[in-house]
Amino acid sequence: MKKKGTRATISSPVSKETGCPVARSLSIVGDRWTVLVLRELTMGNRRFEEIQAQTGATPQMLAARLKKLESDGLVERRPYSTRPLRHDYYLTEAGLAFYPVLLALRSWGETWLKSEKEERAIHYTHIPCGQDPGLGPVCQSCGGEMRQDQLVPRFSEAFARERDARKAAFKAARAQN
Repeated sequence: MKKKGTRATISSPVSKETGCPVARSLSIVGDRWTVLVLRELTMGNRRFEEIQAQTGATPQMLAARLKKLESDGLVERRPYSTRPLRHDYYLTEAGLAFYPVLLALRSWGETWLKSEKEERAIHYTHIPCGQDPGLGPVCQSCGGEMRQDQLVPRFSEAFARERDARKAAFKAARAQN
């Protein structure tokens, strides 16, 4: 990561090959597993096992994605145990700035990939106005920006069951090994 003005910039592997910001961005976050890892970090899951349970990634795949996100400047590790050495993972400023992209993917998926009978997976309350902000990126009630630190999530019953089932299946599989 390089400093540019007051904000750090990230050096993409394709930075020297193209001026296209989409291509540069995709070189860092352009695969399913990386986006799911970022989703889990924005949902407050910090531990490797929590992230693995909700993404379904293999340990090797998840370790590789976390290492890449760390080297790309989107994630930082902080030790929570020294014996054995274990880390929590946190989003950096650049990682937090990816949140509107997740909101855009959520909005597109809710709009185009679900039937009208299906409930939204996550309902938010926008803290500044106390209302449902809609699908974003700005609150449909007050017009404020939908920032992660100003949204309180509530999972639909179906999505909560899905996440609980993933967690239970992950724990059961680990217990068998």
